[in-house]
Amino acid sequence: QRAQALNAPAPLERGGMKTVVFHFNVGAPVPYLCRLLRKANHAGQRTWVLLAPGLAHELDAALWTFSPDEFIAHGRYEADHEGGLGGGESAGAKGAAGRGQAGLWQRAPVVLSEQLVAQSSSWTLLINLQEPVPPDVERFERLIEIVPADEALKQAARLRWRRSGRPAVP
Repeated sequence: QRAQALNAPAPLERGGMKTVVFHFNVGAPVPYLCRLLRKANHAGQRTWVLLAPGLAHELDAALWTFSPDEFIAHGRYEADHEGGLGGGESAGAKGAAGRGQAGLWQRAPVVLSEQLVAQSSSWTLLINLQEPVPPDVERFERLIEIVPADEALKQAARLRWRRSGRPAVP
């Protein structure tokens, strides 16, 4: 099933966010994200992807293999490894920009993470797969919300949109 995108520019009162986009009915998030990240990468957008740890691991592996002709450099920020290899890299971050060097996720054009951190403000695009929308998303220029085919999650996303034409920020 093909995802339906609702492109709706929504200027926010706070911060620099200019656009909020909902991608509904995403049945298989990993292949969908690979294609979306390829498009963002080609457009030169630094992208922070906010998702569950298991999905981050699956997407990390898929970004290495989804296309035989190209590679999307990416890193992972993991809070439980804070202070390890420069603030939380996993094997994906080490491999994307060099083996075992500290701070690699900070230089990656795409970061996979289960949370936002202060440094994430240097990325312009946030792709969110978490419910509810985390605080401080307005620091990004663009927000893309990925909404699965699950009816309850679709209703929650629609409610956020109707409230004011932008995601509800706690």
